[in-house]
Amino acid sequence: MNLSRHPTSHTTVYQQIAAELEQELRSGYRCGDYLPPEQQLAERFQVNRHTLRRAVDELVDRGWLQRRQGVGTLVLMRPYDYPLHSQARFSQNLLDQGSHPTSERLLAVLRPATDHVAAALSRQEGDTVIHLRTLRRVNGVPVCVIDHYLPDLDWWPALQNFHNGSLHDFIRQEIKQKLSRRTTRINARRALAKESKLLEIVPQAPLLCVRTLNICEGSDSVAEYSVSLTRADMIELTMEH
Repeated sequence: MNLSRHPTSHTTVYQQIAAELEQELRSGYRCGDYLPPEQQLAERFQVNRHTLRRAVDELVDRGWLQRRQGVGTLVLMRPYDYPLHSQARFSQNLLDQGSHPTSERLLAVLRPATDHVAAALSRQEGDTVIHLRTLRRVNGVPVCVIDHYLPDLDWWPALQNFHNGSLHDFIRQEIKQKLSRRTTRINARRALAKESKLLEIVPQAPLLCVRTLNICEGSDSVAEYSVSLTRADMIELTMEH
């Protein structure tokens, strides 16, 4: 790339390089990747290493990159912002941030409710509930795996036809029920082997465990209990008051 050697009075060459590298970090890199060597980048942008280093320093200062002595420049990536309020919608929120979220169904079964699921849904332990498991990706990168538990067995015929996209959109369109968040509880734990494989992370990586109760609008009864295991390096939760 041949950058202009006559930048505007407000933008220097190294700032132009930093801006282009930031766009590449957003679209072409994952957290944990490394940038090419500085000499290689300097040759690509046709600048000296000092100018290239200033561009990289700009991204280090802004939290995109981290220098690792003797190893290289590590891509950190900034987490996606996800607000928590009653009408929060994961997919729409990320679309608004310029990302491309997807969701796929991994599991759909009827099963007896365990004690903690039964308690959340105000059912008896052993009562049959619908259990769906979904995997969400953002720009192709796995972000969270979610277990959804739904007590209304009348929804089962329709939910067997859910395969991808937003589960809540599907419920609103096919079952004619709009869900809203009633309570959210958050804690942290380390990823187990199966979770690490699904989320493509190293074993024992930190996860946010988000437990949510959703109700049908106009009703106070719980329609869904979900347990989301989310990569802590990919999502930043915002509490709105």
